Amino acid sequence: MRTKAVRLYGKDDLRMETFELPAIRPGEILAKVVCDSLCMSSYKASTEGTAHKRIPKNIDREPIIIGHEFAGEIVEAGAKWKEQFAPGDKFSIQPALNYEKGPVGVLSAPGYSYRYIGGDATYVVIPEEVMALGCLLRYTGAGYYPASLAEPLSCVIGAMHANYHTTPGSYHHTMEIVAGGNMAILAGVGPMGLAAINYAIHRPDRQPKLLVVTDVDQIRLDRAASLYTVERAAENGIDLRYVNTGAMADPAAELRALTGGAGYNDVFVFAPVAPVVEQADAILAFDGCLNFFAGPSKSDFRAMFNFYNVHYAFTHVVGTSGGNTDDMKEAIALMGRGLDPAGLVTHIGGLDAVAEATLNLPNIPGGKKLIYNHIEMPLTAIADFKEKGAKYPIFKNLHDICARNQGLWSVEAEACLLAHADELNG
Repeated sequence: MRTKAVRLYGKDDLRMETFELPAIRPGEILAKVVCDSLCMSSYKASTEGTAHKRIPKNIDREPIIIGHEFAGEIVEAGAKWKEQFAPGDKFSIQPALNYEKGPVGVLSAPGYSYRYIGGDATYVVIPEEVMALGCLLRYTGAGYYPASLAEPLSCVIGAMHANYHTTPGSYHHTMEIVAGGNMAILAGVGPMGLAAINYAIHRPDRQPKLLVVTDVDQIRLDRAASLYTVERAAENGIDLRYVNTGAMADPAAELRALTGGAGYNDVFVFAPVAPVVEQADAILAFDGCLNFFAGPSKSDFRAMFNFYNVHYAFTHVVGTSGGNTDDMKEAIALMGRGLDPAGLVTHIGGLDAVAEATLNLPNIPGGKKLIYNHIEMPLTAIADFKEKGAKYPIFKNLHDICARNQGLWSVEAEACLLAHADELNG
C-alpha cells in the first residue's frame, strides 16, 4: 500500500512524500486516515527536531510521520485482531502510549516517534504496541472530525481528573475538581480553553458552581460566549462569566472579588505566560489547586509562586500533558451523547497545507486547523468560505452549510467536502 505523508527529517524540516508502507504483520492494522487536527505539540516537535523528548535521534535517516489527533477507518486487520476489528470500522487513536520500554522510551507516541503511523498521512500501519495497549478506539458516531478531536478533548478531561484537594487532618487526597466550587480558566478562549469550557458545562457528573473564563482578547471572548452561552451554563446550574482581564487595573483582586473574596478551588492556566501563572497563584482559595495545562516551548520557563500560601493555605500545583485512554473513551462517549467539538475548529485544509501550517501554527489566528488527508486544499478559514465561493461552488455550499450552524463546521459540511473535493481543482 502506497501512502502520502508529511514526515519530519530534522528541525523545521517537514516534507510531504509518497512511499510504500510495509506489509502488515499479524499484530498490526492497516488504516486509512480521513482527517487530522493540527496541534501546537506538533509545532513544538517540528521546530525542536531531535531535541524534543518524543522524537527519535535518527530521523534524518528514518523520518517520522507527524500528527496525533486523527481519525479514519480500518482497511485491513492483522490475523491477531480480525475478530475485534473489521474493514470499514471507524476509529480514533490514543497517542500517549504508557509502557515501560519502547522504541524511544516511555514518551513514544504516534505522530512523534514512528515511521509508519501519524495523523498526517493517507494510510498508516498501526503497530502492535498501540493495539496491545488498547489505544485503537472504535468510534461509532457520525462523521470523522469528532473522533479526531477526541484527543484534545481528552486532554482537558484528564486535566480536570488530575486536580486534587486535601482532607484536613489526614494525608488523603481527593482527586478531581471541587463539585459546586469556584473554577477559573485563565487565557481560556483558545482551542483548548474552548474544549475545557465545553466539557465543564456539559459533563454529567461533576461541575463547578462558578466558572470564570478570562482572556485579554475581547473578540475571542465574544466568540466563546456565543458558542458556550451563559444561558446554557445556567441551565446546568453554573454561573458562567467571561472576563477581559486586560481592562482590569488589578486582575487578581477583581477576580477574587467575583468569589466574595474566597478565591478559586480550581484554576487552569491555558497559556505558558509567567504573569498568567502568577495571577492564577494569587486567586487560589484555601486548598486551591493550580493546573498548569499549557506546555511551554522553553525548557527554562519559570514563574513566581507564593510559598507562604503553600505552607499555610495548602495551595498546590499540578501539571498535565495529555489524557489517558480512559479520558479518550470518556470523550468519545460524550460525543455519542451529543457533545459537539466543532467550536474548536476555525480552519479547514488538505494534506498539502500541513507542512507550512504546522511550522507557522503560532502565527495563524483562530482555533483548530482541521486537515482532510485525501484532498488538496489550501488552509482556509471557515470565515472565508463565502468569499472563495465566488470562484469555487464547493466553498459556497460549505459557507451555506456552516451559516446554518452558527458558522461552525459540522458533519454535514464534512460530508459535502469529502463528496465534492475534486471541484477544488477546477
